[in-house]
Amino acid sequence: MLSSLAVVLLLVVVGSVTGLLPVRVMRVDSGSMAPTVSPGDLLVVERDAGPIGRRDVIAVPHPETGVLLVKRVVALGGDRVAIEDGVLVVDGEGVCEPGIDPSRLDGVWFGPVTVPAGQVFLLGDDRGSSIDSRDFGTVPVTDVAGLVRVRLWPTPGRLSVDSC
Repeated sequence: MLSSLAVVLLLVVVGSVTGLLPVRVMRVDSGSMAPTVSPGDLLVVERDAGPIGRRDVIAVPHPETGVLLVKRVVALGGDRVAIEDGVLVVDGEGVCEPGIDPSRLDGVWFGPVTVPAGQVFLLGDDRGSSIDSRDFGTVPVTDVAGLVRVRLWPTPGRLSVDSC
C-alpha cells in the first residue's frame, strides 16, 4: 500500500511540475505575503483559472529572474495606483485591506502610476519586505502562472480573503 501511495504522489508531483495537470504545487520561500502566506507553505496554483481580479493571490515568474513569486493583484489595466502614507489608493479611492497594517507603513509613498491595458500591478501583503511591482513594474496578464486558491501545508484549506 505504501509503495502505491508513493507512486501516486510521485505522479501528481511530476504532472504538476511538467504542466500536465491543471494545477501546480509550489513552496513559498519568502515572507513577502505574510500573514496570508508564510515561508514554507505549500500552495496549489490553478493554471488557466479564468479572469484575474483585484485582491486575487497569484503566482507569477519574476520578470528578470524567472523565479516563481506569490503576490496580490491590487490594480488592473487602466487603474491608477498609489500608496499614500501607507494606504493603497486605486483610482483616487483608499482601498480597504484588512490584512495590511498601515501603521507599519506610516510614511510610505509610491506613485501614482497607471497600469497599462493587459497588465496587473502586484504587491506583497508584507509591503515592507516585498519585491513587487514597485520594483519591477507591472506584469502582463499573459505571464501569470495561475491563481493561488488553496494551501496544502501546514494549515490546509482555502486562503482566507478578509472582506471589508
